Amino acid sequence: MKLELAGRRAIVTGAAQGIGRAIVQALAAEGVQVAAFDIDAGGLPQAVAAGAVLTHAVDLADRSAVQAAVQRVADALGGVDILVNCAGGVRGQVGRPLQEIREADWQVLFEANVHGAFWCSQAVATHMQRGGYGRIVNIASGAGLRPSLTGIQAYTASKHALVGLTRQLGLELGPSGITVNSVAPGFVLSNPATQRQWESYGPEGQQRLIESIHTRRLGRPEDIADAVVFLVSAAASWISGQILSVDGGRS
Repeated sequence: MKLELAGRRAIVTGAAQGIGRAIVQALAAEGVQVAAFDIDAGGLPQAVAAGAVLTHAVDLADRSAVQAAVQRVADALGGVDILVNCAGGVRGQVGRPLQEIREADWQVLFEANVHGAFWCSQAVATHMQRGGYGRIVNIASGAGLRPSLTGIQAYTASKHALVGLTRQLGLELGPSGITVNSVAPGFVLSNPATQRQWESYGPEGQQRLIESIHTRRLGRPEDIADAVVFLVSAAASWISGQILSVDGGRS
């Protein structure tokens, strides 16, 4: 299989830990020049250790900050070929009854999981269209395809929105040589939030989850990174607007 990624220029968001960091490492191993974005400035040295050549601490909910950061990357690397929108999550929330959800609880998860992906995609599109080539991959979730195990209404709604955005941008950007796809991970132990969620299930809940997965194991960040590398490669040049479940068969 020809990946043909050497020399490509990528931006990976949410790159300071977990799945994002694994994606940085996997792309760098294929010869990609990777710029790492994360709101956590203190965690960005981990992305450098994984192979990132540039880092930017940026709040992806801030459209002007995103545009400025993307432009700096394009100026430094001579363009942008690949965007992986990996930033997001639950922002410390846990499942609660519908009536208890505050407006801020709802808004912050859409900012984390949808707004940032849209602003980043908007910012890179011009650079990709100029070169007639681009790859955008959004990290969604199994919660974007069915109800969420977290029980967090805003999380599953925002991940469903990200799936819709993937399909819409695939249609819009395809004529410019840009593919847009999404990876929907199953349960991956990748950061403190997923570790807390795993522990909250208790031994019996953990066993039920494992038994619901065909391969009988949880995911690893590297499982998701491998799927991303394929989707941004030359081997996936005729795949767009698709949602790839990487979940051990649970879907």
